[in-house]
Amino acid sequence: MRFLGAVLTAGLLFLAGSITAQENRPLPDKVHHAEPLYNDLVRDLGARKGEKEFNVGADIKKMNAADEYGYLMEYEFAPIDRLGLEVETDFAYTKSKLSGVGSSNELERLRLSSQYSFYVSKQHATTMAVGYTQIFNFVEGGTAFNPFFVAAKSWQHNWHTLIYTGPEIAYRYKTSKVEMNWQINTSFHYTLPETDHFIGVEVNQVVADGKLETTLRPQVKLGVNDKLAIGMAAGFPVGGKDRALSSFFRLIYQL
Repeated sequence: MRFLGAVLTAGLLFLAGSITAQENRPLPDKVHHAEPLYNDLVRDLGARKGEKEFNVGADIKKMNAADEYGYLMEYEFAPIDRLGLEVETDFAYTKSKLSGVGSSNELERLRLSSQYSFYVSKQHATTMAVGYTQIFNFVEGGTAFNPFFVAAKSWQHNWHTLIYTGPEIAYRYKTSKVEMNWQINTSFHYTLPETDHFIGVEVNQVVADGKLETTLRPQVKLGVNDKLAIGMAAGFPVGGKDRALSSFFRLIYQL
């Protein structure tokens, strides 16, 4: 009995020590980077275990034949240090302006994403990450594979730059057709000192069928408090077939 008591006591002391070590463990390095609003990341670069965030977004595009409204909901979290996971649902509502053509309202896509920050340097204020997104397209009946690479750097005086790039390979179930485009998204932001506010511009580019389509998205983010932020962006297409202006809104809540 004495032996069992000693073993039990030692086990309890070891367990208590392990819990205390976990609670008092030094936080891994993390560099603050301004995250673009439209093509946002899976989770903050250099994510720390336990971080969670919920997003709601709306994209509005006015065109001659119809008005398109896109809505999204995101839940992202970090199960371990430097790894972010995300579930996103995209809804689309199209209001037709043509007689005889009805409007539509449907669940458009489901996105499942992961992102791992493999390089975090506070000395160089730089973070790099790789990730993958699996896209299930319910409207067109297909799926898409999107591996990507992210590199970000914070400069003196609150300036931030970021690049997100990778291919998107789409497969259509009915036709067994495979299509690929290449995404190149860059952003430049300035954060107001000692705040969570920023202003900047996001450059979203897609290379498809040998053609480059570019959309400029000037944007602003306002930090309401430590948990809540609101972002707004306008979309200005440069070249390509899409000439419609758009606007985008995002509500960000840290859980």
